[in-house]
Amino acid sequence: MNHTISPKKETQEWLEADGFGGFASGTVSGIRTRRYHALLLTATAPPAGRMVLVNGFDAEIETPEGKFALSSQRYAPGVDSPDGATRLVHFVLDPWPQWTYAFPGGTVIQEIFVPHGTTSIVLRWRWESAGAPAPRLHVCPFFSGRDFHSLHHENGSFRFTPEYIAEGQRWHFYDGQPAVLARSNGTYHHEPSWYRSFLYNEEAARGLDSVEDLAAPGRYEFDLATGPAVLIFSAEGLLEAVSTPPAPIDLAAQLADAEITRRATFATPRLRAANAYLVARGSGKTIIAGYPWFGDWGRDTFISMRGLCLATGRLREARDILTAWAGLVSHGMLPNCFPDHGEEPQYNSVDASLWYVIVVHEFLDAAKSHPDLETNSALLLSAVDAILTGYSVGTRYGIRADLDGLLACGEPGVQLTWMDAKIGDWVVTPRTGKPVEVQALWLTALGLASRHDPVWQEIFEDGCASFQDRFWNESRGCLYDVVDVDHQHGHVDDSVRPNQIFAVGGLPLSLLEGEQAARVVQIVEEQLWTPMGPRSLAPGEKDYAPHYVGGPAQRDAVYHQGTVWPWLAGPFIEAWVRVHGETPEAKAKARELFLEPRLSSLDLAGLHHVPEIADADAPHTERGCPFQAWSLGELLRIELDIL
Repeated sequence: MNHTISPKKETQEWLEADGFGGFASGTVSGIRTRRYHALLLTATAPPAGRMVLVNGFDAEIETPEGKFALSSQRYAPGVDSPDGATRLVHFVLDPWPQWTYAFPGGTVIQEIFVPHGTTSIVLRWRWESAGAPAPRLHVCPFFSGRDFHSLHHENGSFRFTPEYIAEGQRWHFYDGQPAVLARSNGTYHHEPSWYRSFLYNEEAARGLDSVEDLAAPGRYEFDLATGPAVLIFSAEGLLEAVSTPPAPIDLAAQLADAEITRRATFATPRLRAANAYLVARGSGKTIIAGYPWFGDWGRDTFISMRGLCLATGRLREARDILTAWAGLVSHGMLPNCFPDHGEEPQYNSVDASLWYVIVVHEFLDAAKSHPDLETNSALLLSAVDAILTGYSVGTRYGIRADLDGLLACGEPGVQLTWMDAKIGDWVVTPRTGKPVEVQALWLTALGLASRHDPVWQEIFEDGCASFQDRFWNESRGCLYDVVDVDHQHGHVDDSVRPNQIFAVGGLPLSLLEGEQAARVVQIVEEQLWTPMGPRSLAPGEKDYAPHYVGGPAQRDAVYHQGTVWPWLAGPFIEAWVRVHGETPEAKAKARELFLEPRLSSLDLAGLHHVPEIADADAPHTERGCPFQAWSLGELLRIELDIL
């Protein structure tokens, strides 16, 4: 697919993932607007320990008429220089990002791709002309060697001088970091200098430090008359592992051919985009929750893999992910977060473990049609039993099965549900007690587990009866968001939130039927639905916030107070189809009303991906992480499984 994007867009971002948690990313315009926009951003302890090694470059061509820039940078306080972005006339995303720049007498085609399964980035340029002489190309790379969350500043410790190797250079900027290897078919000129005060607008808009300095050891010079220019950067690993590596132009061609073949195996751009989130963790697999700043999170992993793996038929990857997590059960809980610096995983989620139980059963059901697939079912079901047993008898943070068969959870100062924003000691939406979607997950997990072990049947039946008795809010025609708030029996939170939709859709079992199910879907559609997905709180409710803007504290305070979450479109659309009879006509109508508008706006931010969140009020500007696993995963699940 030759997918053309309007050029010069700073809000549109491309992503090239390496399969280890590292990636390259940037904007269509070429101007870097985030600290995470980089060419070589590598995971030193996959998928963690991510570092930016090569940030970007300046490039220009030299012709008889003068020198002309291909690149543009933004410097504080807001100056764009040089003017290469003004010459951008065409951008194509497939099979990888390619830019066309117009100059007197011809055009330069620039392409950037990450060979999957390597810690490398390949850059190529070629001249196209009807007869004008080919120019010389000058490329000045920018280096840092920093944690990917940090910023770099001029200092006396940076090592500018490379070691010269066969057809290239090797830099070791700082101790304790991987070296960077560069190979090219050009000539390297050592001209060390600092480029100061790069400005990243997206960081400034998020209330974060936004200015950094980058090191420029020298420049590469190419004669485009002799053919394409090639520059390959690698974190130590790819190139030195080849005893007699081919010439850079041949190596780039081999990597490109292999990548074209690999990428052609994906039927659609969305399926190929989904592959970016499946990465290595040790000898196993995990899922990155989102690019550019998230790691692998338990809740996100299990929600995402239903679309990224099960709906797409990637059952071996699903098995490997579930198997890798099976050994991490602690007192009935799975971790919700692996910190990026190697600290102990954090067990602070009530729902991650329940999602795991549900996905295990969905995986085992899917695997029945693949009798040759080794499922590791005994190990997976043992983890399921450990989770349900731990929750039944009680575990961390007040998580326990109550006498009514429902699941209580929560302690002061702890955020356990997916609405998990916390500012200092302030949990913004604590939802302590019995949150509605937690009950849907708990009861679904019990119901599925009882198929393998009848010990769970009685508590499942008790819990279902209590749910129907205690959660219906007749005055508003929907479900309470939390009952027994703060563990006080009978205290309820009647806020209109999307969490209630899980009682009707998004899970294998429905807890409501008939008129009540229809009324839940109706209130979510009327008060919460937007073209980007459901709001997290209905307009008119206390604390409703129309926009997700400001510094970290301001944004966290409204993260779940109206902000739209596209991943919730999956449960809503599934619920809508269910209450409309699951007929072909209902599915066609749901596609028209809900799915098609979402598909038509996929290229507003992360190209071929779906963002984390959007503003609650129109025009529902895309916010947060531009490449979000569960947002894309739920889109694929609905597209491939439900509709």
